[in-house]
Formats: sequence, C-alpha cells, structure tokens
Amino acid sequence: MKLASFNVNGIRAILQKGFEETFHSLDADIIFLQETKWSETSHDSFPFMPEGYHVYWTVSKLRKGYSGVVAFAKKEPLSVHYGLLDGKYDEEGRVITLEYENCYVVGAYVPNSGDGLKRLDFRMQYEKDLLEYFKVLETKKPIIYTGDLNVAHNEIDLKNPKSNTQNPGFTKEERNAFSTLLSQGYVDTFRELHPAEVKYSWWSYRFFARQKGIGWRIDYFVTSASLLPKVRAAEIHDEILGSDHCPVTLDIDI
Repeated sequence: MKLASFNVNGIRAILQKGFEETFHSLDADIIFLQETKWSETSHDSFPFMPEGYHVYWTVSKLRKGYSGVVAFAKKEPLSVHYGLLDGKYDEEGRVITLEYENCYVVGAYVPNSGDGLKRLDFRMQYEKDLLEYFKVLETKKPIIYTGDLNVAHNEIDLKNPKSNTQNPGFTKEERNAFSTLLSQGYVDTFRELHPAEVKYSWWSYRFFARQKGIGWRIDYFVTSASLLPKVRAAEIHDEILGSDHCPVTLDIDI
C-alpha cells in the first residue's frame, strides 16, 4: 500500500497549479490533504473528485477558509471517524481516521501554536487528547498517523534551529510532545529510514526560502512500532511544487 500526505494551502488555489497531474503522479492508495480551506458545510461534492477514489472531508465550522482535511482512498474503509475522541477538534476540521482490516490511518492538520504562541496551550491539549485517542485505537489495531504535524522534532529538521528556538513549531513543549508520542510505541518513519538525511517539507513564502534551501520538516508518517518491519520506503518529495509544503509518502506492506 502506498500512502501520501500533502498540505496544499488551499484546494482551489492548488487546482490552478497542476494539482490533478500531481495527484495522479503520486499514484497512492490513500492520499490526505491538509489546509484545504474548503468551507462549504452543505455541499454535494468536494472541488476535486478523482475517479476511482472514495472521498471524505471535514471543514472548519468556526471560521471560513481555515484548516480542513480531505482523504482520498481507493479502497473503501470499514469506518470513517472525524476528530479525536467524541469528535473533538472536528469543529476546526482537523482529523480524519480511516479504519481498515489491519490498521487505522489517521490524517491530521495539527493546530499551529500561532503568533506569540497564543495557541500553545490549545496545541498542547490536542497532543494530550491525541495520545488518549491512540490508546483507544491501539486496543484494536495498529496506527498510521500522517499529516502536517506542525513540529520540527530535532535540530536536523530545520535549517536554522538556534534562531527558531521557541518559535511556533520548534518550542520545547511541542518537541517534547512529539518525543512523548514516539516513546509510547510509535516511529517517525522518515527519520528511522534516513537517520542523517537533511530534507524539508515546508518553506516560508518569504525571502525566497525554498530557493535558498531554508525549510522545515513538519510533515510526517508516524506508525505504530509493530508496523515498522512492514515499511518499505518513506520519502519527502521536495521536487513537487504548488504549495508552501511538498508531499510525503509511505510505502508499506499492509
């Protein structure tokens, strides 16, 4: 099975930048998109409905043009769940879980801590709630967790770690939360397979950051440790344009 994740920074915008070709070139069985900025709550279809895929999406109910996650799946899941336990965070359109015979696939757009870290407490609560949700899922089957997780875990994961200390996405609190997740029996697949490789999945639009190689690795595939022997490849496709992020993929025998 091949899975992909891509923060598109607006589904309408990226559809004008050759996204349909990118989508099909990824040739994934499951593709999650984050930050769709799709707002319609009473609609019949998503703006992009590729043939051969089941499509599931969630939007922010609190603010238009904000957040949003969509999942495209070739194989129909056994069940689909929105948000974490009791649907928490679905009011911001943050999480979709697809259940399959041998695993859960969870796609997320993790809350950003915001300017001045004004949402850091909210973000930390999300991390706690995520662990509680995963504890419930793990009683049934293992997990593949993907998306824009809005954290550069270690200094290798961003170009300028010292100048970004305590900036959103590289605070001690966020990094520790990711470490805590991994300590609970999960694996950062890209770093496991590429322990010393420097590669980024997000670049600021300012100061020609992407052209200068000034980026962050904040998009991930994290799996239950029990699935690691089944992982064949974990890649970052920084050659693919169209957004301030690039796609990440996972090949796994499951």
